[in-house]
Amino acid sequence: MILDRIQRGLAILVGAFVLYTAATGPFEGLIQRALFLALVCSLGFAVYPLGAGRRWRPLGLAIDLALVAATLAACTYVVVNYDRIMTELPWATTLDMALTAGLVLAVLELGRRTVGVIFPVLVLIGLAYALYGNHLTGPLRHRGFDSAFVTETIFLGDLGIWGMLTGVAATVIAAFVLFGALLLHTGGGQAFMDVAMRLGGRQPGGAAKIATIASGLFGMISGSAVANVATTGNFTIPMMIRLGYPRPFAAAVEAVASTGGQIAPPIMGAAAFVMAEILGTSYVTIIVAAILPAMLFYLSVFMTVHFVALRRGLALVPEAELPEWKQIVAPRRVLPTLAALGGLGIGIWLGRSIATAAFYGILGLLAAFVVTEAGRLSPWQMARKVIAGLEDAGRGLVIIGVLLAGAQVLVSMINLTGVGVSLSSLIVSVAGDSTVMVALIVAFVCMIMGMGLPTTAAYVLVAAVLAPAMTAVGIDPLAAHLFVFYFATISVITPPVCVAVFVGSGIANTNWLPAAGEAVRLGAVTYLVPFLLLVYPGMMLQGGPLAITEAVAAGLVLVLAVPALLAGIRITGRRGIDLALYAGAIGLAIYPHPVTPFVALALLVGGHQLGRAQRKALA
Repeated sequence: MILDRIQRGLAILVGAFVLYTAATGPFEGLIQRALFLALVCSLGFAVYPLGAGRRWRPLGLAIDLALVAATLAACTYVVVNYDRIMTELPWATTLDMALTAGLVLAVLELGRRTVGVIFPVLVLIGLAYALYGNHLTGPLRHRGFDSAFVTETIFLGDLGIWGMLTGVAATVIAAFVLFGALLLHTGGGQAFMDVAMRLGGRQPGGAAKIATIASGLFGMISGSAVANVATTGNFTIPMMIRLGYPRPFAAAVEAVASTGGQIAPPIMGAAAFVMAEILGTSYVTIIVAAILPAMLFYLSVFMTVHFVALRRGLALVPEAELPEWKQIVAPRRVLPTLAALGGLGIGIWLGRSIATAAFYGILGLLAAFVVTEAGRLSPWQMARKVIAGLEDAGRGLVIIGVLLAGAQVLVSMINLTGVGVSLSSLIVSVAGDSTVMVALIVAFVCMIMGMGLPTTAAYVLVAAVLAPAMTAVGIDPLAAHLFVFYFATISVITPPVCVAVFVGSGIANTNWLPAAGEAVRLGAVTYLVPFLLLVYPGMMLQGGPLAITEAVAAGLVLVLAVPALLAGIRITGRRGIDLALYAGAIGLAIYPHPVTPFVALALLVGGHQLGRAQRKALA
């Protein structure tokens, strides 16, 4: 079919463009971003055609072609007039306004087709507010901006649609998406699944633990919790159901584990790169700060699954279905992955840009892949796998490119109008300069604003509007950004718009509401860990060994106490005393004092030993 060939050709072209610019370095800022957006939008209209399979498809085709033409015209205009735009700061003409309208319309329409109507509506509200906010009353009123000034901000400079977010998408994020796609297509995907099955399969709740490990590994690369559920969930959810796991529980495990991949280094759903740019800090600083919270998240999910498995007697995975270690550690399975990570590490160690480091990882991956598969696969078969990786990366970049370009328009309008500062001042005034109240209000608003949005877009939105409210009351900027990022991320498992749960429930063929309840229980610690970031600097591996030890102690208390409390695990055998022990330990863990985490840990350990002694005496 002609459309399929166009899709494949454009997807491979996008992947090749990313590979070329990662290897040789990007073009000049606006040129790189305009070429990237032209490619991903053209591909997007081919992959998500309007009216496909319907009688009015000819009309949809005409609309698609018109939007592609508008996109190409606008991007070509920027490439041709790059010098004039960057040196003369030109006034907006009627042509400029027409090109801006066509490009923004194309980006928002693609956003609607890929992730739904919520995101483009938010961008349109931002644009309407910039144009007509002078008619409002109260603290949200601004002086007003005409269409020419808005056009100059969005189109004729590097603060609007060609701003930082689009730049990160066109360079760093694109390089890592390509890195991940090639890794999965050259055997990394199967390697991740094999490791997950071997590590978790023979433990209580083994199938759920397999889902947790596999989805976490995939999620760190995929950049989308929903896409991760749809990918790994088609394997893990049927396996759990076949072994007798309740359907809502199976759907929830996959949704929560896939969400965890978004907060786990090194990629964090691509938000790590965006966060580094916004904060003006290094990428390494971001991923180091996120290590301990991510470990606590997965440990808490493991403990919850373990406790639930013990109480419900969930079946183990049969030994015959698990791969042997000798298969898992065979050179052709592990060498490509190790070479990819080694190349990436070498690039970072040498001080290269993150995109160049990703290219080093790709080189290591491809070299190891060719060496290990020589003799097993023909050169054409190996080339087909690489081409499939390029194609998959191109398709994956459509959503990322479109969302970040749209988000950049929204952020530019927020900055232009100053509404972010106004909302931050409003939150601080309502909270009365109380750090706790500001954090609670921001957490609630983050989850509301993040509902229905992909990870990176949700983070960008809350970072622009809500993070300043936290820094205004003295919270460290890195802690503030990680705080809003986590709450925006876990909105995908939080009712009522828990899109990751919706997808998992569809695969499990069950009602989403009980699955959402299970997901909240499985991810309960994630609702508390962000507050530890505000209390203990050691949670971001800052402040020295003692501070880190305090943070680890507090985190371990939450990881042990919250899952045990929600699973109904008894310590002493007396419900009232157990509840008091759990509640006291959790309260002490999140109380801002250097001693309380250790007291809480001692309380849990002491209660456990007391209960054990009582059970022995009764026996």
